[in-house]
Amino acid sequence: MSLTANDVKKIAHLARLGIAEQDVEHYAKDLSGVLELMTQMGRLNTDGVTPMAHPLDQMQRLREDTVTEADQRDPFQSIAPQTEAGLYLVPKVID
Repeated sequence: MSLTANDVKKIAHLARLGIAEQDVEHYAKDLSGVLELMTQMGRLNTDGVTPMAHPLDQMQRLREDTVTEADQRDPFQSIAPQTEAGLYLVPKVID
């Protein structure tokens, strides 16, 4: 897919980006190249390829899920303007 100068201008407008007129053709060429790469990648046969979350085969270091602080809900709620059933009540801001 090849983008035109008008396509780039429309995309820039929608994204609220300011692009100098002399740079529009350069952006059109670069963005068209990115879209072409995506098209090529979409044609690849990925059957049997296991999805991965990270390009390196690493494991996330995890820590024990233990409580490290004392429960202070009651003292905090005692100074809150409004609470109910252990929850903080706040003014409605969205209708």
